Amino acid sequence: MTDVTDSRDNIYANPAAGGHADPLAGTGLFSFDESVARVFPDMIRRSVPGYSTIVSMTGLLAGRYAKPGSKLYDLGCSLGASSLAMRQNIRQTDCRIIGVDNSAAMLDRCRSIIDTDTHHTPVDLVCGNLQDIAIDNASVVVLNFTLQFVPREQRDEVLGRIYRGLLPGGIMVLSEKVTFEDPHLDELNIDLHHQFKRANGYSDLEIARKRNAIENVLLPETLAHHRKRIAEAGFSSCDVWFQCFNFASLIALK
Repeated sequence: MTDVTDSRDNIYANPAAGGHADPLAGTGLFSFDESVARVFPDMIRRSVPGYSTIVSMTGLLAGRYAKPGSKLYDLGCSLGASSLAMRQNIRQTDCRIIGVDNSAAMLDRCRSIIDTDTHHTPVDLVCGNLQDIAIDNASVVVLNFTLQFVPREQRDEVLGRIYRGLLPGGIMVLSEKVTFEDPHLDELNIDLHHQFKRANGYSDLEIARKRNAIENVLLPETLAHHRKRIAEAGFSSCDVWFQCFNFASLIALK
């Protein structure tokens, strides 16, 4: 069984030790490999303000909207935090959770974590790109910090496929890092995010290395752009239910 003991994220304090080349030298891009999977719980806790709240509320939303005999999708499931939150709140019968991630290292650890959980809703883990996953008979679809890693030209089709695969009355939860149309607000929220990371023990060098490594991998958009895409996909309504600095989560209803 995979060792799932949480480790402290020091990948960008000493990139060579973590298996990453130094992005400041122009040779490294962020990827969800084994070195990231090993420290992911610590990394996301110290990097994403409000992450634990978003995950726990995802579970409550799943409990409210899950329908008997339906599927609940966790697209970009990483180590399964949202899958577990949903599993622990589902009260309906014959539901099934589908966790999807394109990182085998993440899914390996995810399976070990899920195997320690005592709740009974089945969880299927699928290794693949979410652009290629068919969505059907779904009551809940969750994308927690996932769409931002999909090429922008493919995002409309992803949300359109989700909408078509949702049952009437179904819900999509979309959490993303966002940008702001006002450049002053954008700069302020970036600075506040960096201050949040410093308060959680990251050095300025680590912050700079991580930003350089991820800037061409994670491609954020404005909330207005997300709302427009969601409406064009066909959803009847959507709005932001949580935001902290440049991280936000939206609910969309079919």
